[in-house]
Amino acid sequence: MALDSVPAACAVRIGVAGWDYPDWDGIVYPAGRPGRFDRLRYLARYVQLIEVNSTFYRPVAAPVAASWVRRTADLEGFRFTAKAHRSWSHDGSPDLDRVVPETLRGLEPLREAGRLGALLVQFPHAFRCEPTALDRIARLADRCRGWPVAVEVRHASWEADDAERWFRDREIAWCVIDQPRVDRSSLGLLRRVTAPFAYVRLHGRNCKAWFDPAAGRDRRYDYRYGARGIGDLAPDVREIARSARALYAVQNNHFRGQALADSLQMRAAVEGVRPLAPPELVTAYPDLADHVTLEQDRLF
Repeated sequence: MALDSVPAACAVRIGVAGWDYPDWDGIVYPAGRPGRFDRLRYLARYVQLIEVNSTFYRPVAAPVAASWVRRTADLEGFRFTAKAHRSWSHDGSPDLDRVVPETLRGLEPLREAGRLGALLVQFPHAFRCEPTALDRIARLADRCRGWPVAVEVRHASWEADDAERWFRDREIAWCVIDQPRVDRSSLGLLRRVTAPFAYVRLHGRNCKAWFDPAAGRDRRYDYRYGARGIGDLAPDVREIARSARALYAVQNNHFRGQALADSLQMRAAVEGVRPLAPPELVTAYPDLADHVTLEQDRLF
């Protein structure tokens, strides 16, 4: 598929999940940086999108979210997406009238500033397509009216055409995922666009560690797509963009900065550009040199 198949009417933003990883030091972030170094500010210069994942573990306070807006205010076109708190999706019977407003209050500064692309509700693998699951999503969406909501599910039962129609009828964005296909219960990549915007999350394909209870977060997401993997996925991203007004594509294979490397390669493949890259990243992943523009002079 030609690069010009990405429609000008679709605002494509490609980026990464999170920015506070110790293993990014010396790979994404310069090793000799000053003491007051702002990781968020630095990373936002190289990506179009950052997914806030800390909000999955604890709701953010509104003043903190407001600081994110201030620190990226001059970066035209930059957006955040944010994960809803785990109580929305992982607790058995949450009090939605309590937990939903708590999350939304904290994220309101992003929405008010026009910087929130989407609110992502991520369900676990065991969340199957059945009436109780649909009811839970509907109740969540009802409490988020006026917010751009995307829902991520991972079980193969959601491949049903009825599920796609259900999402589309309610204009809830289907989160397209690429994940390790461990067995037939693992949902594959489905190019569904069910809302005005589309959401794509690329988790990597580390099958050995994906369901290993002994594997920590880093090992589970230790995977590099590289030029071949990104080349395989880029046509899917371009095809999804043809049916959406905005597309948010997030690399979640964060370990040792692999998410940033792959997001820059994705931009090159999808948009036909050579995005700016920090020199440490190209040193760590020399194959990037053929796809990016190396930043030589910078201010911390």
